[in-house]
Amino acid sequence: MARARLAPYFAVAGVPYPPARFMLVGFKRERELQLFAAGAGQRLAFIRSYPIRGASGVLGPKLREGDQQVPEGVYGIVYLNPNSVAHLSLALSYPNDYDRARALEDGRDADELGGDIMIHGGSGSAGCLAVGDAASEELFVLAADAGWKDAVVVVSPVDFRRRALPPDYRAPTDWVNDLYASLRVELQGLPLPPTAASRAASVRRSRR
Repeated sequence: MARARLAPYFAVAGVPYPPARFMLVGFKRERELQLFAAGAGQRLAFIRSYPIRGASGVLGPKLREGDQQVPEGVYGIVYLNPNSVAHLSLALSYPNDYDRARALEDGRDADELGGDIMIHGGSGSAGCLAVGDAASEELFVLAADAGWKDAVVVVSPVDFRRRALPPDYRAPTDWVNDLYASLRVELQGLPLPPTAASRAASVRRSRR
C-alpha cells in the first residue's frame, strides 16, 4: 500500500521508483517534511510533502539531553525500526561530529547531548518529528527500497528559500549563525514545491 501511495508522486516528478537517492528536509516553523528524490544521473526533484504532526521545542538547535529541542543540521539515517512504539521510525545520526564539536567549544559535555532522534509515526513527539502513521509507512518503505545509508536529512528552523528567521529570533549561541549559513547552502539548489492546486491536478492525471 505504501508503494502504491508513493507511485503517482514519483510519476509526476519523472523519477523512477525506487530512486537512486533521496533527501528529507524538515522545516520547524512550517511544520512540514519535504521529500526529494532522483534517479541515476538526475537532479533532485520534489516528490511530496508531509505535515509534521508533532514536534516539541522552539526554533534553535538541540544543545543537551532533555531540552525537548528537535536538532537542526544535516544528518544521515542510521537505522530503520520496524518495532517502534510510534508505529515505524527512521533514526537520525544526531549527535553528529558538528554537534559534538560545538558542544566542546561551548564547554558543554559532549556525552550529554541526548540521542534517539527519530522521524516516526503518531502525532506526539519529544525532540523528534512525528509525521503520522501513513507517512511513516511511506518513508520507511522508501528507505528500505532505495537504501537509507546514503540518505540525507536536513532539519532547518525555517524554509530559507522562502523566508528569513522571525525578527524576534535570538540565537542561543554564536555558532548558530554559521550553522544557518550552511543550511541555506544545503537548501539553495532544491526546487520549491509546486502549488497545492497544480500538484493535486498532476497527481490526479498520473492515476488515470
